[in-house]
Amino acid sequence: MKTLPSNLIERSSNACELCGEHTESMTAYAIPPKNNDSIENEVALCSNCFNKISNADFSDLNYWRCLSGSIWSNVASVQTLSYKILSKLNTEDWAMEALESVSLDEAVINWANAEDELEASKVIHKDAYGVILESGDSVILTQNLNVKGANFIAPKGIVIRKIKLVADNAEQIEGKIEGDTIVILTKFVRKSTV
Repeated sequence: MKTLPSNLIERSSNACELCGEHTESMTAYAIPPKNNDSIENEVALCSNCFNKISNADFSDLNYWRCLSGSIWSNVASVQTLSYKILSKLNTEDWAMEALESVSLDEAVINWANAEDELEASKVIHKDAYGVILESGDSVILTQNLNVKGANFIAPKGIVIRKIKLVADNAEQIEGKIEGDTIVILTKFVRKSTV
C-alpha cells in the first residue's frame, strides 16, 4: 500500500479513479504484474476499492457498477484495472455490456490479462495422487524403477529426501538414490509425510 504521490493526486483530482469517491485516505495501487515504479502503472483508489481488490472480493455486484464509467477513462491504468475486474464479473449482463461498449487498445487488454497468464504458465509438480510437490520434499517410489545409466533398480517404497523440481517440466523431479542424482517421473512417486 502506497500513499498518493502529488502527480497522482493531481491526475485523479483526489478522487478514487474507479468509484469516484473523494476521500483523504487514498492509495496508489500498481496493477500486477507491474509495480509502483511509475505513475503510469498506478491507479488512485479509495480504501473501500483497495480493500475489495486486495481481498479479491467482487461479490458486491452493485458496488462494481461504477466500472461502467471508469472503463471509459483516458488513463490506461484505470482502463486496465476496470477491464480486469469487469472480466471477473462476466456472468453479469451489465458487466459484459460495459466491456463490449468500449474499444480498448490491445496493450491495455494484454496488461489486464498478463497476471492471469503468468499464473497459468507456472509449472506445478504433482505426485501420482495429485498432491503438489515442493523442492525439499521427501517422496516414496510407488513401483520399482530401473535406473538408466546406473546398474541398479530403485525399489518400490524407498524414500527419496530433499527432491529438486525440474523447473521446465512438471513431470520430472530430481533426487538421490544410492548417492546418484537421478531424474524421476512424478507419476512414480507419492509425497511422504515423514
